[in-house]
Amino acid sequence: MALADTERAGSGCGDSGSPFAEIIELNVGGQVYVTRHKTLIAVPDSLLWTMFSQKSPKELARDSKGRFFLDRDGFLFRYILDYLRDLNLVLPDYFPEKSRLQREADFFQLRDLAKRLSPRVSKDNSISEEIGQSDTEEGAQQCGPSGGALSVSGAMRSPSLDSRKSGYITIGYRGSYTIGRDIQTDAKFRRVARITVCGKTSLAKEVFGDTLNESRDPDRPPERYTSRYYLKYNFLEQAFDKLTEVGFHMVACSSTGTCAYTSNDPNEDKIWTSYTEYVFCRE
Repeated sequence: MALADTERAGSGCGDSGSPFAEIIELNVGGQVYVTRHKTLIAVPDSLLWTMFSQKSPKELARDSKGRFFLDRDGFLFRYILDYLRDLNLVLPDYFPEKSRLQREADFFQLRDLAKRLSPRVSKDNSISEEIGQSDTEEGAQQCGPSGGALSVSGAMRSPSLDSRKSGYITIGYRGSYTIGRDIQTDAKFRRVARITVCGKTSLAKEVFGDTLNESRDPDRPPERYTSRYYLKYNFLEQAFDKLTEVGFHMVACSSTGTCAYTSNDPNEDKIWTSYTEYVFCRE
């Protein structure tokens, strides 16, 4: 099958007599993308330009279905592809993965994109990724009680705090534990299968960053709401710590539970299953 796809890619030539088809299918870290050949070669001397203009289809790695394979971050690649379409960079609010995206831009040899993603260095050599030029100039004009100008680093902290959005995030988990004959819990106490995150997309990404698994809802706009995200770890306290660090506090919780026997014998172990939700708020 891969051979057939290879022959099809070679026969469906794009513009300028390219051996590649006009429409290209990519497998990037397990995520499938479909784009035009001219999009991939939009930036001369980039890695993708070299792959799809200086090499032949037979020289490139493919997956089992014949798609061109790249062993990189599949979720971040959508921002790489968006950039290649019109050479503009548009990121969601509270985007926590700029450093990782910069690393991907460096790998794909997109120098202008990597430069845009690099942290800004202020006059006192402090690094800021969130504050724009207008914020820096405004902060530099503020004066202290003695009439002297405030330091740039001190002026930078207040806009980032003021710009934090209020809202709610709900943390949910389904857990189980077993009670033995002597009412003793075994090692499966509070076994958590998955911690779910519900709320506005931008808030969830701000709080949990790269520990948030977006695979069930990968293209949700930042101002929309989702109930399909979950965390890459199973420790509730770790989730609570992250929420507390950015100003959230718990305002409500609810829980339901059921009990069942592992067999028809009432003397055997009991398995308790519960579903619990914790509501956090930042005002």
